[in-house]
Amino acid sequence: MTAIEPSASQSSESLASDAQLARERVVSVVQSYGAAIVLALLVVIASISFPTFLTPNNLTNIATQSSFPLIVAIGMTFVILTGGIDLSVGSVFALGGVLGAMGSQSGVGGTFLLPIVAGVVIGAIQGGLVAYAGMAPFIVTLAGLLAVRGLVLAVTNAGSNTPLITDPVTSVIGQGKVLGVSYTVLIALVLLAAGVVLLARSRGGQSILAIGGSESAATLMGLPVARVKFVVYVVSGVCAALAGSLNAAYSSSGVPTVGVGLELSAISAVVIGGTLLSGGKGSLIGTLAGVLLLAVIQNMINQVGSLTSSVQAVVSGGFLAVVVIIQTVLARSQRL
Repeated sequence: MTAIEPSASQSSESLASDAQLARERVVSVVQSYGAAIVLALLVVIASISFPTFLTPNNLTNIATQSSFPLIVAIGMTFVILTGGIDLSVGSVFALGGVLGAMGSQSGVGGTFLLPIVAGVVIGAIQGGLVAYAGMAPFIVTLAGLLAVRGLVLAVTNAGSNTPLITDPVTSVIGQGKVLGVSYTVLIALVLLAAGVVLLARSRGGQSILAIGGSESAATLMGLPVARVKFVVYVVSGVCAALAGSLNAAYSSSGVPTVGVGLELSAISAVVIGGTLLSGGKGSLIGTLAGVLLLAVIQNMINQVGSLTSSVQAVVSGGFLAVVVIIQTVLARSQRL
């Protein structure tokens, strides 16, 4: 018997299939690891350009300053993965700091318990309106941004009173270090690890991704869509309030004016890290890369010295615009 030779059409179809698979792999790599690749390149450039960049003191400062927005961005990642948005995190961050400083008079428990309870309440109200009342996340959380910021000003007498951290244990948590790593960084990494495990290994994490991918399909699958959406807003509120209380412990005071624009930084970090604004695809490791990328950019601008902080906002906005354009192109390529 003679072997049957493949036809020319079969060979061309095989080559086209291989090309399609290669393109899909490239798209997946860019979406998943693009921020980490750019971060590595920036670290190399900064190391060559600025002799003080790789010093232990500077790296410790970058890590510590990144820990607070990272905790906020962790909660934001869960919300965006469901296709939602939370614009209130900056105001909740400020409220967490103020309540944490006021609660420190009762000890370390008051420093963190009071803000966490506030975060749960605010997240539950917003999550209930989004998940069960069917209201738009943008409108609900925009109202939350304004209302909570007003609450902060009311508690602090229009911002004129700045409560101070009085508990020594709280000060150690905010400013202490173990093996050269601050406690705030360790707390942020523990929360990050817990979030990664939750998304990858739990039924709730898979439900979050499914809802973001297609809410109607998730409903047909019998997933508790409303409950999951409710929970992610509670998680976001808790993360923002906890980060605010840790920031107050670090700075020894609950400054009522902090957190302005933090919601935009958190969203930028999440999106730059590869999480789609439409939801359904993303990772917390990518969010970590996005937070560090923005922190390195800011540090490089500070190293130059002659540039203002507004330059960092322009660069961050440019990064975000480019990433959104790339995500749109890649998503369109995958559909094709």
